[in-house]
Amino acid sequence: MIELIATAESVEQSKQLIDAGVDYVYVGEDEFGLRLPHSFSLEEIGQVVEIAHAANKKVIVAVNALFHNDRIEKLKDYLTELERLHVDAITTGDPGAVRILQKNEFNLDYIYDAQTLVTNSTQINFWGKRGAIAGVLARELTFEELQELAENVIIPVETLVYGATCIHQSKRKLVQNYFNYVDQEVPESMASRELFLSESNQENHYSIYEDMNGTHVFATDDVNLMTQLDKLVDLGLTQWKLDGIFSPGENFVAIVKLFDEARNHFQNGTWSEEVMHALNAKLHDLHPPHRSLDEGFFLKDPDSIESK
Repeated sequence: MIELIATAESVEQSKQLIDAGVDYVYVGEDEFGLRLPHSFSLEEIGQVVEIAHAANKKVIVAVNALFHNDRIEKLKDYLTELERLHVDAITTGDPGAVRILQKNEFNLDYIYDAQTLVTNSTQINFWGKRGAIAGVLARELTFEELQELAENVIIPVETLVYGATCIHQSKRKLVQNYFNYVDQEVPESMASRELFLSESNQENHYSIYEDMNGTHVFATDDVNLMTQLDKLVDLGLTQWKLDGIFSPGENFVAIVKLFDEARNHFQNGTWSEEVMHALNAKLHDLHPPHRSLDEGFFLKDPDSIESK
């Protein structure tokens, strides 16, 4: 069964995403989760849970921040609140967070998410044997690598099919420090997440923003695997993640609907080249015009990546 997981930027959008076919709404608070379209309060998370459960859908909360001593101390209380709200699962990649979760016997499932580190089935299975119900794959995996991985994992794994790829995070406020150094004000585009790092030849421009978790830098191109979904289905990789951090509003909901339509075609046996091209063209029309799209690492040669 193909399942759709999508980030939400508001309580209202959560409902729209569920109506669009999402199985799991992905939300969180900046203090405990990374790179979220919106930092949800506990009250808002409770509202999302009510909406989702009324529609027989589920809610995943991001608890995948880089926990230093000050914040790990707050985690038990936060998990207590998530349990009270009947959240279905959390994502985390910190063994300390897993220890807190299990030592206190919280009634919360966890999905293993260690960002770029999740690159082999042995690692995923290690955490699967220690309670993880699923794993979040690194965005830098190629189709060839996914083939081997898919044959050996013992728990479901999530694959990004649409959205931005973070390529660097620093706990430091690198942009703020730079503007302080040159004695200039930080541009307003930082707050709206419209700031880019650009190379002199202008061929590459990297989205960059800062929040309480530090500095986040994203790949030039956002990921779009609409044209590669048949390969994912053949591999049994059927947990599809859509990340709307740079794709806001109604257009993101419409893009989710396109992947729901694709899912229906696969499940009904009606997927075809014609259908794929039509859905892909619609996706490109809905995607933010100032952002480019490609297949990420999916079609790359693993050896070429390792040599750089």
